[in-house]
Amino acid sequence: MTNLFNRFLKDESGATAIEYGLIAALISVALIGGAKALGTQLNTTFTNLKTTLANNS
Repeated sequence: MTNLFNRFLKDESGATAIEYGLIAALISVALIGGAKALGTQLNTTFTNLKTTLANNS
């Protein structure tokens, strides 16, 4: 019984999986934030382009 308990305490495979999950989550949040910022900038650029073309027509 003590041997089983000691093996359980030394087993770090679950901790590694959790760490990889946290890293993946942080990368996902960064990608979503970057995509949102890029999307906002693209929207502004195309709106300005549309306005410029409409005024020059």
